[in-house]
Amino acid sequence: MRSIKKKVAEEMKRGHRGPDAGCPYHPSHFKGQDCTFCYCPFYPCNDTDLGADIGSKRGGTVWDCTDCLFIHRTNVCRFILSEFERQGITDPGDPRIPGILPEAKRRFFRTGRALMILGATSDAGKSVTVAALCRILSRKGHLVAPFKAQNMSLNSRVTRKGHEIAMIQVLQAMAAGIKNPDYHMNPILLKPKGDTVSQVMVEGRPFGDYDVGRYYGEFVPGPGREIVKRNADFLKARYDFVIMEGAGSPAEINIYDRDIANMGAARLADADCILVVNVEWGGAFAYALGTLELLEDQDRRRLKGIILNNVRGDPSRMEDGARRLEEIAGVPVLGIVPHADVRLPTEDSGSFRGRDSVGSGRIKVAAIKLPRIANFTDLDPLFLEDTTVKFVTDPREIPGFDAIIIPGTKNTVEDLAWMKESGMADAVKAMKGKVPILGICGGYQMMGRTLRDPKGLEGSRPGTHEGLGLFDTETEWDEYSKRVRQDSAVLISTGEPVDGYEIHMGMKVRDGEAPLFRVDNFNESFDEGSVREDEMLFGSYLHGLLDRPAFRRYFLSFASSGEGEVGTEDYDRDVDENLDRLADVFESSLDMDALMGILGVRP
Repeated sequence: MRSIKKKVAEEMKRGHRGPDAGCPYHPSHFKGQDCTFCYCPFYPCNDTDLGADIGSKRGGTVWDCTDCLFIHRTNVCRFILSEFERQGITDPGDPRIPGILPEAKRRFFRTGRALMILGATSDAGKSVTVAALCRILSRKGHLVAPFKAQNMSLNSRVTRKGHEIAMIQVLQAMAAGIKNPDYHMNPILLKPKGDTVSQVMVEGRPFGDYDVGRYYGEFVPGPGREIVKRNADFLKARYDFVIMEGAGSPAEINIYDRDIANMGAARLADADCILVVNVEWGGAFAYALGTLELLEDQDRRRLKGIILNNVRGDPSRMEDGARRLEEIAGVPVLGIVPHADVRLPTEDSGSFRGRDSVGSGRIKVAAIKLPRIANFTDLDPLFLEDTTVKFVTDPREIPGFDAIIIPGTKNTVEDLAWMKESGMADAVKAMKGKVPILGICGGYQMMGRTLRDPKGLEGSRPGTHEGLGLFDTETEWDEYSKRVRQDSAVLISTGEPVDGYEIHMGMKVRDGEAPLFRVDNFNESFDEGSVREDEMLFGSYLHGLLDRPAFRRYFLSFASSGEGEVGTEDYDRDVDENLDRLADVFESSLDMDALMGILGVRP
């Protein structure tokens, strides 16, 4: 506490600071935060709107306010400093200081507004609409956060605190200017393990495996609704706006009374709603009207607008239909949004529809399209390079590529069996020493000599399984546990920094290989991954390793003949620029006055 008081004394003497882009922790919470009080003068305030007691490693509890945004608002900082001056407070230990916080809250603390983006169908454009609105509102100076109560996805990332959330909520948080997203933005994540069973993640941690019947019969009426409500309330207490994303269609009448992803979540968060319709699919007006017809009256009243999305060609050709839709539905059309030609991570494998390759570059990369492929967004940064990435299921195609990637999987054992049964395993092994082969997470496990799953935790085939034998490693699943963490690493071959995150069950119990990375986290250092440069074999548990130019440059150098330059583009910057372009398309197409009116902001 003495060190905190010393820092506060320095802040009081310095006065108002505003945003400090030079600070290594900026923005630790959100873009444009006020850095006047990096150390809070009220700590510990014990105000549950702003923080909470958490367990201490030394025993007992400690006050945690790392998620507090209130102290980083400019109007709040200026008020606190003005009160210090008015009352003549110069000592951080002055007993009058705690009394300033209640008055600051009375003046400036407001519960945020929630807005739910619903889709008339799957792939309506809900995710990109949320991302666009988050970026638009952030650019206008508002604090905004994304929220998806329940997401089914095999693409996930790890937060700074080691919680697992869907990749698309990370992207939406980036759009909102949030550097460090957290589990509140995606409290329930469903990760399919088979045709009927999913692993349920609650607040970033494994909760259990559920089939559809148990999930809707036990989980939803049990803890499900309370999980959604408390996390939505958490965000509303900290942000001006919470932009919520629905899942699939809100008009699934077979589960309407057990819904916590669409209208059920909107009710829990008291959110107004906007319906998004994908015009490219055809039948847009029927989808919109059919959805409205199937909503219950109490939910239909929440619907404040419709967006006709993803229009190719001249958007004006939709105007007559939009006017007729407004007349029939009694709901305004907020805009006709043209197709946005942007490059952003995809939500799920359904986005592969109609295509099996991306790019038209010189270096041809085969990505094995495993039946249970997961975290395939690991491959997105390759699209910045002179590459053509093709998702391959036919082993006969393999010899025609310059590099091979075996991506992550939700079920290593089952997908390894598919590799063998389809002939893909033999095709990949035949390319050893001819082209670079990279295995990521489950793909890395497959590259080893042996995979032991005596309890069948990874799939329906308990026992010991022979891997591809490309590495002298062994993996074992001996308990229902998962490693989830962010890692900061160095690529040993070049000494360049690489970062990523681990999400996997199963641990290496034997490793006779040279390490690919040296991980240096806050409290531990260790070797990670495997490499045989002479045979061009590379494996790692790190998702996101291709995000940084250093590893892309290193890996693709084994596939390149030296023509052209690779590994120079910054992936995060490219994504950020594309988010701006997406927001520009939406902002120029929507009735922004009407939208801001729905959010309670008047001109």
